[in-house]
This record gives sequence, C-alpha cells and structure tokens, in this order.
Amino acid sequence: MAFSQKTGAQYFKTSTLDSGKNSSIRGLSVVNNHIAWLSGSNGWIAKTTDGNHFDWKQLKGFEKIDFRDIEAFSKDDAIIVSAGSPGYILKTIDGGKSWKTVYQNNDAEIFLDGLDFWNKKEGIIFGDAIDGLMQILITKDAGETWQNISSKANIQLAKGEGGFAASGTSIRTFKNNVYIATGGLKSKLYVSNDKGNNWKNLDLPILQGEPSQGCFSLAINRNQIFIAGGDYLKDKSSTANYFYANLKDMKWKSPAISPLGYKSCLEFIGENKLITTGTSGTDYSLDNGLTWINLNKESFNVCRKAKKENLILMAGSKGKIVKVEKK
Repeated sequence: MAFSQKTGAQYFKTSTLDSGKNSSIRGLSVVNNHIAWLSGSNGWIAKTTDGNHFDWKQLKGFEKIDFRDIEAFSKDDAIIVSAGSPGYILKTIDGGKSWKTVYQNNDAEIFLDGLDFWNKKEGIIFGDAIDGLMQILITKDAGETWQNISSKANIQLAKGEGGFAASGTSIRTFKNNVYIATGGLKSKLYVSNDKGNNWKNLDLPILQGEPSQGCFSLAINRNQIFIAGGDYLKDKSSTANYFYANLKDMKWKSPAISPLGYKSCLEFIGENKLITTGTSGTDYSLDNGLTWINLNKESFNVCRKAKKENLILMAGSKGKIVKVEKK
C-alpha cells in the first residue's frame, strides 16, 4: 500500500505568539481568524481580537482556580469551566471585563472535565463520578443556567474510571449527538444521539488500566471518529495511543503510522487533515488519520482550529501560545 506521508520538508510551521505567563493553558476556543480565547491555571484568561496579540487577565477571587475548558462565541461572549472543587462555571458577555458565576458546586468530589455546545443556546458539561454517576450538566439558555441531569442520564462509571480535563476535547458535540471519552482503569466512549437524554457506551481499544492511561481526546467528522491518548506518565510511549472507526459500525482500526507518544488533544484542521499534540510533541496527518508525521517535540496541551475560517492555535505550560500555518 502506498502512503501519503511526506518524508522531506514539513508541511506545517509554527510561530510563537506569546509565552512566559504563570499559567498552564488547557482551555482554547478559536472563533475565527481574529478572535480566540484561552483559559488556564491560576485564574488566567487570555483573548486575541487580531489573531496575534493576546490580552491577559487574572480573575479576581479565582487566583487558585484552574480553568480547564472554555467555549467562546464572539469577542464578547465566552464560558469557562474549572476543574476540581469547588466546581465553577463563569460567563462573560462584555469581552471578559466582568464574569458572572452561573454555576457553583462545593461537593468535595466534584471535578468537571470539559464542555461543548450544539449551538449558542444548548450546551453540555461532563465531570467525574459522584456516587458512581458521571456528572452531566445541561444548559438551554446560552449558559445562563445549568441543570444537573446526572441521575436521569444514569451513566455508571467503573471504579477507577473517569474523564481527563486535559484539553476540553474528550467531549464533542456533532449534530444532535454528543460523545464523551473516559480513561483510567477503564476507557469507554459514551454516546447520546438526542442531546444527552439517552446514552449508550462502547469499550475503547486505547491503552488503559492505570490512572494515567486512557482516551484524552476525540474528533468527529461526518463519517468517522478518531481517538487519541496513551499514558501521560510515559509520554514518549506510542503504545495503543490512537485509533479510528467508522461511525456506522464503530469497529476500531489502528493507523499505518501512529503519532509519536502521549497525546492530550486531537483536532480536524481541514479536509483529510488532523493535528494532535501533547507533552510529547505535535504530529499531523494529511490522509485522514491513516499516517502521522511528527512536526516537533515541544510540549503542548491543546490545539484548536477556528470554528469559522482557518486559524490554528496551540497552547501549553507557562502561557505558551503558537500559531500553526501551512508552509
């Protein structure tokens, strides 16, 4: 079989836009070529309105909070979610000048992992189990209020199974569907085809069995689903770190050439093109995930493409933000 992997010059290049802030960035939402928002540890938020320069703000009263995921809709509207206890959801409608707490959970066991939206009004957040049940929160009013439907969803997690708040991409919405991936001692995919009312689950073939292992990210297109992860404590290992399947039969397949090492984020960046990153570095595919090419060995947490237009950003520790562009 002939593979399309290029062995010569790189197809992409990266350029650093910002770095040096005391924040580990895991939340990233790119609206278009000009507008992107980021969220991270120590209560830091960043925003660009020109696609290059970022304005940073540390939210007062949240200096010890780690905002692991963010969903932005415009230069004015965004929602952020914290990991750990207390669990917070904050919303801004004035470009980040002020933030309103729209949800707070002080349960010692609360740990929210990620969020996604079907549209501007309807969104979903998932978190680790409390009393054995995956936590599921739903909004139908653009994040103004959140309803805990965990009992209704009744997603029973195995002992030692949980989500990873690594990049906000272990939950994905697509049409009326939502997909949630877990890891740890057990790695599964939870699927709802009716916006969270009813659920089914499937076993995943990805590396699992230890708290540091499992599926950390997934990506969806019209016909296929792609999953990535591995073991963040052994981030140079590529053992069982990436698989893909057809959505019709959900039969998992291994790639011809795997991405290198542990990956915390996986993203579509164009027709048949994907990018995946983690502390082990960044890899990309030009053939719909069949073969992977290493771009660099730099550590990043998250990579996202603009919902509209083509801007691709990656972010990681110490506030580092880079742009990914075709050479």
